[in-house]
Amino acid sequence: MTTPTENPPTGPAGVPATPATDPTAGAPTVPTVSVATYPDYAQAQQAVDYLSDNRFPVEKTSIVGTDLRLVENVLGRMTTVRAALAGTASGAWFGLFIGLLFGIFSDSNWFGLIFAGLLIGAAWGAIFGAIAQAMTGGRRDFTSRSSLQASQYAVIVETDAADDARQLLTRLNWQTSGAG
Repeated sequence: MTTPTENPPTGPAGVPATPATDPTAGAPTVPTVSVATYPDYAQAQQAVDYLSDNRFPVEKTSIVGTDLRLVENVLGRMTTVRAALAGTASGAWFGLFIGLLFGIFSDSNWFGLIFAGLLIGAAWGAIFGAIAQAMTGGRRDFTSRSSLQASQYAVIVETDAADDARQLLTRLNWQTSGAG
């Protein structure tokens, strides 16, 4: 019996395959340290902007969001009529595009072709929108918007520049608190 360390999994052509930990795989990684954490992204961005304004080499920094969660905000109820209206709008845009293409390469009534394309696209969009909603069988009768949110944001700096970053961010905290 072999242990996993003796025979790593192989990828194409028998080359050992390991999970990539860095998008610049093969490049040496530089040790980093967290110099500050913030409850929202805007404050972390403000801190990095302050570092940049004070001539800190910001290419040595990263903003890392931790404790990610998916948040889905429900926007409203989706009915067959609303789906048909949404389909009408998207179909009208597509029809307008097709009408413009036909209008460019035609000698006939240019505006008539664009208007016909818009109407036909809107009609087919409404039909397909209503059919698509009806086919869900009521399993998803709402619209929503999803986003990833982090519970905190850390400003990460390469270790050789961490002390300078901490000093600058301490000065920023003093200025924003009104103590300085």
